[in-house]
Amino acid sequence: MKYSEIKRSIDIFVSSMGLVIMSPVMILIGVAVKLESEGPVIYKQERLGLNGKVFNMYKFRSMYLGSEQKGVYETKGDKRVTSTGKIIRKTGLDELPQFINIIKGDMSMIGPRPVLTYHPWPFEEYSIEQRKRFNVRPGVTGWAQVNGRKDVEWHKRIEYDIEYADKISLQFDIKILLKSVLKVAAMKDNLNIKETVTKKTNA
Repeated sequence: MKYSEIKRSIDIFVSSMGLVIMSPVMILIGVAVKLESEGPVIYKQERLGLNGKVFNMYKFRSMYLGSEQKGVYETKGDKRVTSTGKIIRKTGLDELPQFINIIKGDMSMIGPRPVLTYHPWPFEEYSIEQRKRFNVRPGVTGWAQVNGRKDVEWHKRIEYDIEYADKISLQFDIKILLKSVLKVAAMKDNLNIKETVTKKTNA
């Protein structure tokens, strides 16, 4: 049996258990989000997934309504982020609703982070080499995220994503998972400290 088939079974099992175990925490976060500001508890955003297919990725809403219109990047002290949002972003708890994305088949626990449909650029503008990142399901965390996360320039992130797609294995996933846990525990690299999109090349 191919690892990709085993990986899908692992994803479903872990996500199902995650929803059960974390349900009390998710309920508390949902209440906190709702009480603090107007708007839905769950934020849905279109992302590019497997083979470039568009899907709605779920997160707990961490910003005030209409914040995305003021820019893609979050910066230090960003006033668009709610008080609850600051906590769940630093701890990664805003990502918990993605267990549902995983069960649906949109995502995996480990894989390239799903990109916006328009950022860093539209699917049509990715080179043939860069499109290799879409050969696997996007993940909650990935190789690029444990190698710098949000301060890594996009061309370099995509190189990490391609490397993952080429070398995908159980051992690689375990390595990424362990590094991700350490990153979240240290709350490192969870802000965009600079512009991470430069002029596009054919690389």
